[in-house]
Amino acid sequence: MEYEKRIRAERPKMSKSFAKLADFLLDSYIEASFMTASELAHALNLDAATVVRFSQHLGYIGFPELQQEIREKVKRDFLLKPKEALTPETPTHVAHQALNEIARAIEQTRISLDTNALFELVEMIGKARRIIILAEGPAQPNAYSFVQYLEQGGFPVYIARYGVEDLARTINTTTNQDLLIAIEIKGQSVYITRALCEAQSKGIPTAAILGAASLSSARCANIVISAATHPSIGVSTTSVEAVIFALSQLLHWRFAERFAGTEQAIAEISQRLQSNLDY
Repeated sequence: MEYEKRIRAERPKMSKSFAKLADFLLDSYIEASFMTASELAHALNLDAATVVRFSQHLGYIGFPELQQEIREKVKRDFLLKPKEALTPETPTHVAHQALNEIARAIEQTRISLDTNALFELVEMIGKARRIIILAEGPAQPNAYSFVQYLEQGGFPVYIARYGVEDLARTINTTTNQDLLIAIEIKGQSVYITRALCEAQSKGIPTAAILGAASLSSARCANIVISAATHPSIGVSTTSVEAVIFALSQLLHWRFAERFAGTEQAIAEISQRLQSNLDY
């Protein structure tokens, strides 16, 4: 059995130290392939003996035997798979072509990204009393990512439901101290565009993060940020996620003190929630 399958099979029963090792070997196997047991233990703030016991727990004589399997995986990924990708009509070729398509879309997004508009949106977020997200169906995962980033900085934010009455209720309770942000991939919901236009007519600040600059929401947004256009919803969703990640990093940079305080508070609350308390 390959080391990954052994780890996944045993992961639910592992101690905290073993689980930390398991996750590192699954997520950072390339880095682990170059480490000694002592270096691995030091990186994870563990004892070197724990690494040995972990390897033996999985059925290996010691860490060198486990590491040899990890190195074989690295060799396959960096030497064999690139050769397989050159052979047409193979699973590796098709998968690599798909990932290359995503990489090209993100690169085009990077080149065309309006960083001035991005930073202007950051400043608007910092001044807003509330941030309200209007997201079409395909953009819902992007919206949840964005909300999570904003919450980490303590920004008041929520995703509005996109039924007609829900959007009307949202616009009715929004003021010019708030910020309305539409996130759309393909512009499938005409009501989001109309809601954005209605908000703008009331003097409410608006912004749009879009999968294409030509989407109708751009007409009713004070700030427009778009990814590179792509016919695939999946690729466009990934490109918009890249834009949102870039925006989140700017927020971290601009409001570092807010993120530091909130992230610490979240960590402390999480620790209390997980502790064994008697009620």
